[in-house]
Amino acid sequence: MNNQKQQKPTLTGQRFKTRKRDEKERFDPTQFQESIVQGLNQTGTDLEAVAKFLDASGAKLDYRRYAETLFDILVAGGMLAPGGTLSDDMTRTEFCLFTAQEDLETMQAYAQVFNKLIRRYKYLEKGFEEEIKKLLLFLKGFTESERNKLAMLTGILLANGNISASILSSLYNENLVKEGVSAAFAVKLFKSWINEKDINSVAASLRKVGMDNRLMELFPANKRSCEHFSKYFTDAGLKELSDFARNQQSIGARKELQKELQEQMSRGDPQKEIIAFTREEMKKANLSEQAMIGIIWTSVMSSVEWNKKEELVTEQAIKHLKQYSPLLKAFTSQGLSELSLLLKIQEYCYDNIHFMKAFQKIVVLLYKADVLSEEAILKWYTEAHLAKGKSVFLEQMKKFVEWLKNAEEGKQKKTLPASGSKCLRSIFVLVAAGKTRNFAAAFEVCQQTV
Repeated sequence: MNNQKQQKPTLTGQRFKTRKRDEKERFDPTQFQESIVQGLNQTGTDLEAVAKFLDASGAKLDYRRYAETLFDILVAGGMLAPGGTLSDDMTRTEFCLFTAQEDLETMQAYAQVFNKLIRRYKYLEKGFEEEIKKLLLFLKGFTESERNKLAMLTGILLANGNISASILSSLYNENLVKEGVSAAFAVKLFKSWINEKDINSVAASLRKVGMDNRLMELFPANKRSCEHFSKYFTDAGLKELSDFARNQQSIGARKELQKELQEQMSRGDPQKEIIAFTREEMKKANLSEQAMIGIIWTSVMSSVEWNKKEELVTEQAIKHLKQYSPLLKAFTSQGLSELSLLLKIQEYCYDNIHFMKAFQKIVVLLYKADVLSEEAILKWYTEAHLAKGKSVFLEQMKKFVEWLKNAEEGKQKKTLPASGSKCLRSIFVLVAAGKTRNFAAAFEVCQQTV
């Protein structure tokens, strides 16, 4: 008989112990809210004291985890339920943005509170922008006074760069637009923004986030016109914004026109049709001839793929521009239009380095094609040129300008000699010899003999 005790069966396996730091804390903003509300009740309307309290509390309370709760309390006095109503079962405070006085000075003071808080705790930046986006979507749940205060605060924050203009995308919500809430809110917002900075600040911020062409979307589709927008915001005292929107719409129309012209040229449509189309669009968009010639020039130069070699691109450009000189001529009936075209050519040749040496030849070609007059060229040379590439282009044009100045008045239009004074002497020899009486024809002979 075996006296050894029989071993009892045991459960085998590995036992894991969760470290305290790895345990996920349950999301419970109640205690956090009570701490913030208690502090705000103690500081009251003293916003300097509020800022100090928030600064100190960040070391004790979890701002990162409860950022949304924090901002809800500072704006509305308590946690917001979906739609913008205050949660009934939570502690509230009477000291918040929505209960403050409705004036610009008070809103500026509140903006400073948010600014100090976010500068102290940088990780709150993203959460704050998300909060503003959310609040804008909840606008229908707020009173008119609350909306006005939020609009003024948002305008100040935008002006000071505390938030990005991308938050304005919330205003394009269909329901807010349909009921006119977005447009009314935008009036207060842009007024405070422009009051803090100016229309240039507004324009730059909107362009940065691609919203400079979306202002019309603040209105329902049936009211989405430049005329309605202009009247609404001008009547509200925001003529600067109306002018900006009108200008942006004009820029948008020009881009579309340029794109269409480029496509017509790429297809090889007859120039008569292109000219007729351009005149019609010019009338529709109420564009001046000076503006139109700039669009045409850009379209002409964008409708072809240019050679990368400097020695070949000039020849290619001359051939291409000679083809479209009738189109350019049709929209340079005024001296200002000619000057506008010259400035566009100068700018293009400067911005595209392969064209730097082509400037003079392009100008001469357009002079010979009756697109540019000698008056416009002389005006450009003496006083109306741009600073871009000034020394290079003036040097290129020097001999031609001298020739224009010295040419006899009353003669038929002159064309540029191929080699400066040598060719000029040749022309006078030909005329004196009786081989030709026509100055322009003399130049054609000169080109063959020099």
